[in-house]
Amino acid sequence: MENVKEIDFVTKSTLSNGLRIVTERIESVKSISVGIWVKTGGRHETEKQAGITHFLEHMLFKGTDKRSSFDIALSMESVGGYLNAFTSSEYTCYYSRCLSTQLDRALDVLSDMVLNSSFPEEEIEKEKKVVIEEMKMYRDSPDDYLFEEFNSKIFEGHELGRPVLGYEQTVFDFSRQDLYDYMEDRYYPGNLLVSVAGNVEHAKVVELVSEYFEKLEAKDQNEKEQPLPDFKKEDVKLTKAIEQTHYIYGRRGLNFDHEDKYLLLLVNTVLGGGMSSRLHQNVREKYGYCYSIQTFNQSYTDTGLWGIYVGTDKEYVDHVRELILKELKQMQEELIPKKELDEAKSQLKGKLLLSQESTSNRMTRLAKSELYFGRFVTLDELVENIDSVTAEDIQEFVQGFFNEDYFMEAILLPEG
Repeated sequence: MENVKEIDFVTKSTLSNGLRIVTERIESVKSISVGIWVKTGGRHETEKQAGITHFLEHMLFKGTDKRSSFDIALSMESVGGYLNAFTSSEYTCYYSRCLSTQLDRALDVLSDMVLNSSFPEEEIEKEKKVVIEEMKMYRDSPDDYLFEEFNSKIFEGHELGRPVLGYEQTVFDFSRQDLYDYMEDRYYPGNLLVSVAGNVEHAKVVELVSEYFEKLEAKDQNEKEQPLPDFKKEDVKLTKAIEQTHYIYGRRGLNFDHEDKYLLLLVNTVLGGGMSSRLHQNVREKYGYCYSIQTFNQSYTDTGLWGIYVGTDKEYVDHVRELILKELKQMQEELIPKKELDEAKSQLKGKLLLSQESTSNRMTRLAKSELYFGRFVTLDELVENIDSVTAEDIQEFVQGFFNEDYFMEAILLPEG
């Protein structure tokens, strides 16, 4: 083992094969959240593999050499804990939340799933049907359906434009060997990270993780370059048998480490951060044009997504569009009043601090900090960066960022 670093109650170690371990000791709780993170997601797949990362995430719950799928489910539920997992465009996470006394059990089960899954043929065929039903569920949800179409168009020709779930045909074609080959290619120590937050001793975590993972051989992996294609302004217009019209006005956003990311966080809060935000007050409260309007802000390693989503009546779409553009223009032309900016900063910092109440949130923040920055980003650093933003900084930023040439519309209308 090498590279032991400690900041306050956060400690990081790296095993000799490259696997990283980060823990945060929280003495005031009785629980722990344990996550095994894999630096692989939808964007690391080929066209034929579309959806395999997510399918593999499902299959790791279907049995190992020594546990059936029922044994896996019962392993944590029988002691009051739970197991789950999720897949994104850039990472996969298998995690458990349980009492701190169950650390050994949580790591034993999670590592068994990651290292020894057996992929029974009959389970593969059943799970294909499950995942295809999951796709249908999202297609039946108008906002999910529209976001998927918006995303595919804004990143057209790029891996990020594909849905994380893949396509029915690609999922249908997956073989058992495909799963083994993908794991061999992507699940290697340099791509693995174990993150634990709660009432836990770092040394104990390292001891257990070493026991399970140190035999894995280190592997050099050169990530394939994925240059972003030039943005093409091409609006999306769809129809579906629904009652309400769904509308997105958005653009490519900022990557995780962009120098202007704190400016965009505050812009996002002022415009769409809750019921006190400008868009909520002016579109819903003043005119009653919608039930819900909000901004979204997603960051990736090299780019991002930012925009505004609203569900409204088709008769109001033009009015809503006009009000949205008016809000963006006002932010370009006028400084945000000091009181409003201070309140937005307090809102952001309050959410950060409230998120610290959950060991799951802290485990996730630990992992993302390591995956995207290679170090732990402290709350003090976040607060300092938020506080340093001025109204002049924001105005200068949005004068470029709100350029209409970089935005596109996606609209889903009721049929007929």
